[in-house]
Amino acid sequence: MHRGASSHSLLVGLRTILSHGALTVLAVAIAFSLPGFANYILNEWLPGVENNASLLLGTEIALAAVLALIFNLAAVAWDHRRRVLTARLASLVHARNADAGWWARRRERALVNQLTTARDAFVLTPTGYDTLVARESVLRPVIEKAYEIRVMLVNPVGQGLRRLAESLPPEVTILTLHTEIEATIGALSALRKYGKKVKLKFYDEEPFWKLVVLGDYIWVQHCHSGFVVSEQPEYVFALQHTEPRHGLFVPFYMIFLNAWNDARHPEYDFDTNELVYRDAGGRETGRELLGVPIEGSHFPVPSSVAEAALLRRPLSERTAVY
Repeated sequence: MHRGASSHSLLVGLRTILSHGALTVLAVAIAFSLPGFANYILNEWLPGVENNASLLLGTEIALAAVLALIFNLAAVAWDHRRRVLTARLASLVHARNADAGWWARRRERALVNQLTTARDAFVLTPTGYDTLVARESVLRPVIEKAYEIRVMLVNPVGQGLRRLAESLPPEVTILTLHTEIEATIGALSALRKYGKKVKLKFYDEEPFWKLVVLGDYIWVQHCHSGFVVSEQPEYVFALQHTEPRHGLFVPFYMIFLNAWNDARHPEYDFDTNELVYRDAGGRETGRELLGVPIEGSHFPVPSSVAEAALLRRPLSERTAVY
């Protein structure tokens, strides 16, 4: 996995050196100030406190408040330490809610900046719109730079998509999801024209996970019934090279690989708009048209003229769902 450009490594090293230098200067300053501070406490402060009851009471209250603050900070630090160790064991490097603020977005973009040279991109998602098409997608520029791109979408003519549409809010229909899938196929077709090695497969099950694998990092979201994926929390797990068995990167990565290698999931032929079925040995066993018009091509159209018109709407008029 390429962790980023050399300039990024140089900045990280420079920041580490400066932070260590600042800590060293602070430690030396504290060490030199201790004798004078101790002399003031013993020779000036304590004699005045002994002869002044109000000052003594105030000192005791202040000392009790400082001790309570220190103990609370120690408890918080210990609790955070346990959480950090737990997150490290799970290889969790980033997490955010759907309504996260600009700081969480900034941290995610900083993480993505390390992936500018990722060679492979693997995506398992319901429709792929928010990852591969939407302009605000953080991962889209990185995926577009990858050489090999493997994508799995829910079958637009399968029962899984129908169950997904029935579980979502009323404004999200099967036609809406068809439009999203159409836009994603169009984006992948454009990448193929640029020489990218793009493969697309479809699965019939109702979506349960959304996974995006980029190098040593994997983005994970749960496809909760009744909610669009963009409303779900997002987690990023990293591969631990020294202990690959630790963390959740490998289990989620295997979910994608198992789904990709499942012979039940047909591969999409971009040139003919057909679903290609193969057996466990990789031999082709049959083909069938996808059944959804892609970019206005002459393929079987829906029974309703309104449906066909909706599927051919310009990309700017489509409503992003995933």
